[in-house]
Amino acid sequence: MSENIALDREIGGKTVYRREHRKADGRLLQLYGHTPHELALQSESADPIAQGGEIRHHPMRDEWNVYAAHRQNRTFKPAASDDPLAPTRVGGPETEIPFEDFELAVFENKFAAFHPSASDASAIAGIAAEPAKGACEVVVYSPKASGSLHTIGQDRRRVLITALLDRYQAMFDAGCEYVLPFENRGDEVGVTLHHPHGQIYGFQRVPEIQQRAIDAFAGGYDLAAEIQAAMPDYGLGEKDGIAAFVPRFARFPYEAWIAPTARRAGPWECSDAELDAVAYWLGEMTRRYDVLFDGPAATMMAFHAAPKSGSEGYHFTVQFYPLLRAKGRVKYLASVEQHTGTFTVDVMPESAVEALRKVGAND
Repeated sequence: MSENIALDREIGGKTVYRREHRKADGRLLQLYGHTPHELALQSESADPIAQGGEIRHHPMRDEWNVYAAHRQNRTFKPAASDDPLAPTRVGGPETEIPFEDFELAVFENKFAAFHPSASDASAIAGIAAEPAKGACEVVVYSPKASGSLHTIGQDRRRVLITALLDRYQAMFDAGCEYVLPFENRGDEVGVTLHHPHGQIYGFQRVPEIQQRAIDAFAGGYDLAAEIQAAMPDYGLGEKDGIAAFVPRFARFPYEAWIAPTARRAGPWECSDAELDAVAYWLGEMTRRYDVLFDGPAATMMAFHAAPKSGSEGYHFTVQFYPLLRAKGRVKYLASVEQHTGTFTVDVMPESAVEALRKVGAND
């Protein structure tokens, strides 16, 4: 049996343990929880695993995009009985997690776009191409097949934040320059597995959008001052130094951010109290969106933190992009948005903050 290791951070005053398991196909599975994981291994198979794709440079946009043809065959909306993110039960089908139970699980994606062992790239005249080195991991919030960042509860969210800190460090140590934890939620976003989960991508090159933010902060942009200016009229609440607010420059209808009121380069610079508040707001914003749209809300959420090599003035945020502009109405990113990068925003930030305040917590 693999050893349980106690992690350094104790958000909420509770120790989080990590147990590592090397799957039969060679991928790493890590189990995180407040209780050491000691269950016996169930059956698992060793199927061939793709080793990532390639990245190609777009000469007119100066960006690198990833090409991974093997992802066409990834799991697509399986029946509940074939849920690959469920625990493997005795006598049941094999899943990605070969144990009968767990608190939170992180494993290397079977259909990874980026992989540390990626080694092939096309030779195309005039086009720069490289192996898509990096990392892609899946974060399973709970053994239950349904739920959300709200319903899993504050204790499980604390485990999640602690696990993310651990994965940031591991990916930085493995050579990733930028790490992006994120969650896609809802059919409208294109989710193919409804079991509550997120993902983590580790990039060897900083993505273009993130580089723009790095450049803005290095150039003197002060997000702490913006938060202070926005909070009276655009704020959704503040808890232990973490603010939730609607950006005055929001691009998506009902877009909202979570951020420390004082600059922090990443969650690793936050205090335990601040991280506890980040965990709270992850659940609370998910709850508000579900109430606002009267059901599980299609959202794209991601952590935006500084790169491995650091960034002068960088200010960590968690950003929520809802993909609905009203109940049952999708905000499509159509020709103008896709071809020019200019967003047409259907809901004014001033209206969005009022609507998100009305569905706020009663406590």
